[in-house]
Amino acid sequence: MEENKTVIFTRPHKTVYATEDTIIKVFDNRYTKAEVLNEARNEALVEENTDLNVPALLSVSGTEEGWCLVREKIEGKTLAQMMEEEPEKLETYMEMFVDLQLTVHSKKVPTIKTLRHKLMDQINSLKDIDATARYELATRLESMPRHKKLCHGDFNPSNVIIDKYNKAWIIDWAHAAQGNASADAAMTFLLFTLEDPKKAELYMQIFCRKSDTARQYVNRWLPIVAAAQLTKKKEKEKELLLRWIDVAEYQ
Repeated sequence: MEENKTVIFTRPHKTVYATEDTIIKVFDNRYTKAEVLNEARNEALVEENTDLNVPALLSVSGTEEGWCLVREKIEGKTLAQMMEEEPEKLETYMEMFVDLQLTVHSKKVPTIKTLRHKLMDQINSLKDIDATARYELATRLESMPRHKKLCHGDFNPSNVIIDKYNKAWIIDWAHAAQGNASADAAMTFLLFTLEDPKKAELYMQIFCRKSDTARQYVNRWLPIVAAAQLTKKKEKEKELLLRWIDVAEYQ
């Protein structure tokens, strides 16, 4: 691995470093080679099949620390930082954020995996809820309209970098898939709610207005995406997610 690197941040089972020109994401042994290669494949497919601003994937390799992805380094601030530093501009930045998400949804990447299959696998693997709840979630998922729009799967302001030319770059495509845009919006709303319910409400209002989507329809996806998020096994989120998985609440 390159020398003269500094740690940007750490997460459970992964560390992100920066060099002068690159970003290096290192996974520990919890991640299999297949999982790391799948993330690399997602990024390559989005980069090659759309005109979205995605940092170039430079290499995938094994190191003593674990498998790593090396990407082009984009200088700038995340939208999360900008929202935090300039709260008076929150609505402006949220409008920008939703516009960018809608641009993502306008793209198609035919060879990327389907969101429906990914969500179904996550529901079936979930042992924190009983078989009846899993059946209800799977039945709801099967009843939802089938679309083929590009979905980021983890679209939050920390994954959008604004460079010095005011160009927006989207990072971290590990959960990308093709599917229903409202499922992607429901996941974004959930991620906002876990951190800041007021921002979540603002996001939902702007998304529904700009996409001309009924809020009730996005709500129907909430138990499904909550189940998907629960598979990440983040203990501090568990209680809230289990409440959201109650299908009856969102009928």
